[in-house]
Amino acid sequence: MTSLKVMTVPAFKEWAVIVHALLEGEQILDVRKGGLREDGRHFGLRSTRVWLYPTAEHQRPELLKPAYRSTVDLAAGSPVGDAIRIDGWADIVGAATITEPERLSALDSKLIWTLEYAESRLQWKKRQPLWVLAMRVHRLLEPLEVPWREEYGGCTSWVDLVDPLPNPDELKSEPALSDTAFGARLKGVDGALGTPLETPALD
Repeated sequence: MTSLKVMTVPAFKEWAVIVHALLEGEQILDVRKGGLREDGRHFGLRSTRVWLYPTAEHQRPELLKPAYRSTVDLAAGSPVGDAIRIDGWADIVGAATITEPERLSALDSKLIWTLEYAESRLQWKKRQPLWVLAMRVHRLLEPLEVPWREEYGGCTSWVDLVDPLPNPDELKSEPALSDTAFGARLKGVDGALGTPLETPALD
């Protein structure tokens, strides 16, 4: 039996409902500023390949558009202390930084958050830009589980998994969207922003 190669891929921590939307192809974007536990409390892109870590921390249905509020029950995320279920991974294929509310408003139809909540992310720490990340998401055919550890808790974008996972390339998975559908969505993001997304650069 061939053993799977282990590689270090960080986990990208986000609300379980957003991870669910990414895995279902409902959106291809995430918007980010740094969490309270991050260096300088600012977001930096640590990797262009990530595991999708769903969390229930800070997740509230009233911060989602009405059509998506019921998904909080479907994608509640693991309670703190329970094993973390990993249903997929993503390549971050494009990025932009924005500071103007108008540019964020142009992306409103491409996010499941309410515009008011997305704007609150923009307004927090005004000196720092809001990152827009385009993700090419893949669903695992067989979900993985990793033990929860105390250091994974709190407000942070990135989690270094103490218990390493296999190389995503060596696991059976399927894209959340076809190449054609993803390309069309990406083109729509470029059009909304008024400029093409940039090739992601690591921090």
